[in-house]
Amino acid sequence: MSEEIHAEMVANVWKVVANEGDTVAEGDTLVILESMKMEIPVVAEADGTLTRVAVHEGDVVQEGDLIAVIA
Repeated sequence: MSEEIHAEMVANVWKVVANEGDTVAEGDTLVILESMKMEIPVVAEADGTLTRVAVHEGDVVQEGDLIAVIA
């Protein structure tokens, strides 16, 4: 079963911290978004392997856009 992580707001992708294939634990930071001069960490919601990172640094995400998938 896969866990999809979606953007909760419109923001810029400031930094991609984790890479596809990485083993992550619940609470690990995957991506850091920037909105209105604030940095917002996007964290893993479950333990597993990061099978997809759907964003790149510099991208703009809209609310609901896919950020990552953990299997």
